[in-house]
Amino acid sequence: MAKESRNDRRIARHRRTRQNLHGTPEKPRLCVFRSNKNISVQIIDDVSGNTLVAASSLDKGLKEEIKYGGNKEAAKKVGEAIAKRALEKGIETVVFDRGGSLYHGRVKELADGAREAGLKF
Repeated sequence: MAKESRNDRRIARHRRTRQNLHGTPEKPRLCVFRSNKNISVQIIDDVSGNTLVAASSLDKGLKEEIKYGGNKEAAKKVGEAIAKRALEKGIETVVFDRGGSLYHGRVKELADGAREAGLKF
């Protein structure tokens, strides 16, 4: 039997948490994707299947502020950006979907940045 990889464990965690997380029009889902070099986040309404707001460390405005997209500082800036864009669209509360990643490091910094900017979850 092959040894289970780190990504296999992340996918299993993601499937397990997504069984209970659903975004609605009143309380959409804030979904985090983390790669080695960048981090991106979307606010999704699962009922209609639409992405309402998105932000990434690759966005033009953020890329100028951020030197490297794969660290905690970049994650915090992306969290602040998604919260600002969500509040402009009238979204105040969300359900946090960490995408199977552990709530630690960059994912935690993104969540803290979004909370500090006024998003509730």
